[in-house]
Amino acid sequence: MTLPETIDSDELAQNRQTVADTGRDMLEQELTKGTGGNVSSRVGDDYVAISPSGVPYEEITADDVPIVDLEATHLAGEYEPSAESAMHTMVYQKRDDVGGVVHTHSPYASTFASLSEPVEPSHYLIAFIGDKIPVAPYETYGTPELGAAAVDTLGNEYNACLLENHGVLAVGETLPAAFETALMVEYCSRIHYQALSIGEPTLLPEEEIETLTDRFAGYGQQ
Repeated sequence: MTLPETIDSDELAQNRQTVADTGRDMLEQELTKGTGGNVSSRVGDDYVAISPSGVPYEEITADDVPIVDLEATHLAGEYEPSAESAMHTMVYQKRDDVGGVVHTHSPYASTFASLSEPVEPSHYLIAFIGDKIPVAPYETYGTPELGAAAVDTLGNEYNACLLENHGVLAVGETLPAAFETALMVEYCSRIHYQALSIGEPTLLPEEEIETLTDRFAGYGQQ
């Protein structure tokens, strides 16, 4: 397998390293267990660096990270790409604004996914994702049907969704941004779970979510 000459070698190396690092971060932050979940980063417009299938995150180096095209065709790397490559590449095909995708099995969010219940806006940080965290209907893992369900649920307005009876899909402008979104998903899911365990959470109104979304767009150092 050979890569097209149009791929920038420095960008490729950087993206592969980011994928390797983010997989370890996902494990350290307890967003998954074992070799579960997967992460990817867009390389240029037409290629994707994605975590390999079934390889422990602690052992993955930049050179181990496979490269696929937007049809999920394996182009480079010794290891087979993630079984969820189709889901990742379908997101990139649909969303030009997405440069990174993170799929986790984080426990609180996955609990709501197993209940097929969206996470409602009981905490203001949910505005990083949208007006709630919606649920994509169940499809078998690793299938194009799962990718289609996730893409349809994300639409253009959400930066994450729950995958029914499965886990979480989070996206961002970059892979680090997608990872932060995944952290926000789990945090908001935990707060909502705890609030429901005590009583009836107070939900933020739609107009406040819109205000927060605008404020978050300018958050941080410009």
